[in-house]
Amino acid sequence: MLYIGCPMWGYKEWVGPFFPPRTPPGEFLRLYSRRLTTVEGNTTFYAIPDAATVARWRAETPENFRFCFKIPRAISHAARLDSGASALPAFLERLRPLNDRLGPLFLQLPPSFAPADIAQLGAILTAWPDTLRLAVEVRHPLFFQEPYVSQLNKLLEEHKAARVIMDTRPIRTGSAAEQQILQARERKPDLPVQLAITTDFALVRYIGHPRMDMNDAFLEDWARQFAQWIQQGLTLYVFCHCPFEVHSPAICAALYHRMQKLIALPPLAWEPPAQPEDVEQGKLF
Repeated sequence: MLYIGCPMWGYKEWVGPFFPPRTPPGEFLRLYSRRLTTVEGNTTFYAIPDAATVARWRAETPENFRFCFKIPRAISHAARLDSGASALPAFLERLRPLNDRLGPLFLQLPPSFAPADIAQLGAILTAWPDTLRLAVEVRHPLFFQEPYVSQLNKLLEEHKAARVIMDTRPIRTGSAAEQQILQARERKPDLPVQLAITTDFALVRYIGHPRMDMNDAFLEDWARQFAQWIQQGLTLYVFCHCPFEVHSPAICAALYHRMQKLIALPPLAWEPPAQPEDVEQGKLF
């Protein structure tokens, strides 16, 4: 099973290339959820939605759509992770009416969260309900070195949680000027890609380049990897970002089309418009 989407469902510059012209913001989620199949859901990182909003999210989306909401930063970025956990039950209960629309939730830890703090993560994982899935993103460089790679992966395996896989290489390619612009707009850590599978699903964040030719080699490699994982029985949640988010849906489509050449996938519900070959590079930025 493959779910593919963007970090958000509403972006005004998508009106025209992704949404029909003159689409009002109130229609963004309904239309997005019929073009792509999942969303990262950053909105919950900043605030817990009210009950009416959650009910509307469910009503506006089809059965095959999945929300992968971020754990609120009041929990993930608290002085101590385990001290913020007291707010988890209320947050999870608020999302419960989404029921089968919920994909894995996403715990993004700050760069200051180090291997010395891993017992705090263990406390969260121990208390996590069996009815919900969880993916964990770490940003401290030591988690990408042994013995801490194995230590973290073993903990996640024990609790059937996924290790978020993030690829920021595309925004570190191209000219020096391009890289400076892209990294200033998309503040993602420069960390190696950690291909760790710790449960029966994977959550991958691909930070793409606004020039599609700069993504080609990366997308080819990821398409092969994803096809292999799907053939092994994994469920994938893949999110395509871009420092210029207007390009994110097209990156999703480009990746999906590469995968269709390798494994049987249904047609994508949305196709990006053809781009003229003489588009000026500057307009992409």
